[in-house]
Amino acid sequence: MNTLISLHNSVFARLSALADPWLLPTLARFAFAAVLWIYFWNSAGTKLGDGWLGFLQPSAGAYAQVFPRAMDAAGFNTDNLGIYHWAVTALGMWAEFLLPLLIVLGLLTRLAALGMIGFVALQSMTDLYGHGGIADQETLGAWFDRYPDGLILDQRLFWVTILLILLIKGAGPASLDWLFGRMTRPD
Repeated sequence: MNTLISLHNSVFARLSALADPWLLPTLARFAFAAVLWIYFWNSAGTKLGDGWLGFLQPSAGAYAQVFPRAMDAAGFNTDNLGIYHWAVTALGMWAEFLLPLLIVLGLLTRLAALGMIGFVALQSMTDLYGHGGIADQETLGAWFDRYPDGLILDQRLFWVTILLILLIKGAGPASLDWLFGRMTRPD
């Protein structure tokens, strides 16, 4: 029995040593890029206004996504909304472009992951409460049930878990963070 325990401990100690410096952060960034990067960029793209300055003037649909009740109260006319609504909508759009890009590049990864966690939390709250009340039970989902496909609780738990790995571990060695860190260390 001691031989089996020693073998187990030896194998998994090596696996942990391999995973700690590079495997987990690299896999987390790969999973983010493969599953979420284009999702967030497409979402941000729907918020761009017309013309080449569309990044400064979000579309009416952007306001409707971020402030559904305020847009309804404003008669779906963005001129009836204030600077606060513009700032939150524009910053959200910019965050949807910039934060995922930073994560994929591995640049300022911990800050970008923290920003994305906040973004996902706000996105979830808007999905739950902003669009006419709490989402239906199927969309909301439930933890510890037999269904793994709830769009809010189940899905976003996986998103935040990936982001927490990046927040805690950093980007790993295949990243601009690692490269710039190497360049700035004294010899």
